[in-house]
Amino acid sequence: MSWGRIAAAGAGVLVVAVVALLLFRTGTDLLDIRTAVQAAGLWAPLLFVLLQGMVTVTPVPRTVFTVAAGVLFGGIAGVVLAVAGTSLAASVAFFLVKLLGGRFARKHADHRVMTWVRQRLDRRGLLAMVSLRLIPAVPFSAMNYASALSGVRFAPYLLGTVLGVLPGTIGIVILGDAAVGGNPHPAMLLVSVTSGLVGLTGALIAARRPALPATADE
Repeated sequence: MSWGRIAAAGAGVLVVAVVALLLFRTGTDLLDIRTAVQAAGLWAPLLFVLLQGMVTVTPVPRTVFTVAAGVLFGGIAGVVLAVAGTSLAASVAFFLVKLLGGRFARKHADHRVMTWVRQRLDRRGLLAMVSLRLIPAVPFSAMNYASALSGVRFAPYLLGTVLGVLPGTIGIVILGDAAVGGNPHPAMLLVSVTSGLVGLTGALIAARRPALPATADE
């Protein structure tokens, strides 16, 4: 079985586990889980960030961890840890593809998506990075791989990643946090929807210029 299939299977298990946790457990049970996590001290957030950083280097959806961050650590801490784990995953993926070359990226991501993203980044690094990160439909892992193969430098890549994922992360983490209290606020979804619309606008701006010719993968 390939790494991609294993990652997809693992993602499915995690999604089912999180959904079951949120749907079938009471607010008191979730609160007990959060209390147990807090009792673990610094080990819990450290392991969470490392786990998210290592797992979401693969095509496993990072949304699973974003929801879990809100459930396990609350609003503020959950946002910080989810963004930290996302930044770690993005950094590892960037240098991994730089090291292994385009063969790794082609194996684990849709080539058409990567080609489009890569051409946009070759034109406008930071603007395109922030804009594309804001759009939920752009796969996180494919974006990482394409970025490493493009001409974007690591500093704007990481900064654009943090700025781009922050609005959606805040909205999802707050919903996870509210689920523990049993009173989720639907208005928090507006954060993610708004960020997606802003990202789409930015992506259209970044795509106005003709795309650069695709270069051969190393």
